[in-house]
Amino acid sequence: MKGKSRRSRVVSTETSGESQPTRAQSLVVSKPTDEERVTDFTLRPRSLEEFVGQEQVKKVLSIAIEAARKRADVLEHILFAGPPGLGKTTLAHIIAREMGVNLRVTSGPAIERAGDLAAIVNDLERGDVLFIDEILRLPRAVEEVLYPAMEDFELNIVVGRGPSARTMRLAIKPFTLIGATTRAGLLSSPLRDRFGQTFHLQFYTREELAVIVRRSARLLNTAIEDDAAQEIAKRSRGTPRIANRLLRRVRDFAQVEGAPTITREIAERGLELLGIDSCGFDRMDRAILEAIVDKFGGGPVGVESLAAAVGEERDTIEEVYEPYLLQEGFIARTARGRVASPRAYSHLGRTKQGLLL
Repeated sequence: MKGKSRRSRVVSTETSGESQPTRAQSLVVSKPTDEERVTDFTLRPRSLEEFVGQEQVKKVLSIAIEAARKRADVLEHILFAGPPGLGKTTLAHIIAREMGVNLRVTSGPAIERAGDLAAIVNDLERGDVLFIDEILRLPRAVEEVLYPAMEDFELNIVVGRGPSARTMRLAIKPFTLIGATTRAGLLSSPLRDRFGQTFHLQFYTREELAVIVRRSARLLNTAIEDDAAQEIAKRSRGTPRIANRLLRRVRDFAQVEGAPTITREIAERGLELLGIDSCGFDRMDRAILEAIVDKFGGGPVGVESLAAAVGEERDTIEEVYEPYLLQEGFIARTARGRVASPRAYSHLGRTKQGLLL
């Protein structure tokens, strides 16, 4: 890369940018439309300086990027872990742009065979970034081909079948792999150990989300009062993606109401219409809490039983809903199952005996 600068170019093998819940039924975590994906891309920060939140992650990344650029070297492989919507894909785009290289975007489920991976990495130029979303879901055979590609920058390809099969080593250009997962602990040790840097993204504070909402409103040419931005931030479950989605829905509500500016009153009425309560819970969040409290006596209850009780998939509960409920202290995870906390009883207006207060 020394002596030349390349404009970052994004190549995608999927239509989706960031990872989405497997089967979410509510408006807040539902799969975005094509129009929403375009809007999300427009609102996405283009540099670490524009990126709000995750200060420690940004600081370490900026040092790593600057050091790699000064050495004219390839950036180490990076793993981002955390719930959906916290900015893993956005950071991958920013890293490629800061390094001045191309970005190739794909996901674990999209790479079905070892040959698919070989074709992708063989097409990369020196220093390019390969972003694999949902890297946890890579097939085992593909994962094993990825090991030498990450460590030695070579592919071990099996040619032929049976007794006549032989292995060929194909050298590839050094590249940076950025993996994203919602559950880093379930990655195999050989794969996890090959990442030079691992970052766990945290939920955002209300102040950070309010900054994001105001920035997005400016980009959408929408006037919004600070109190309204704070109200949207409070109900965004600590997640920028949800904050931007709620902002768009409230903007629609304000436009239909004929309001030139989104006020706190407009925001509250719009969010109530969407079924988002003061804690940012939607129908499914409340259903989970009510099931633990009312059907299982406050717990403990296993996640399989809980999933059956609310009619949702286990993976969706564990990856989409549960992290925020745990973070905010509404439920606790024990060896015997999930338990409702006093805060959950208070939010639902119940006592420990399940009676209305």
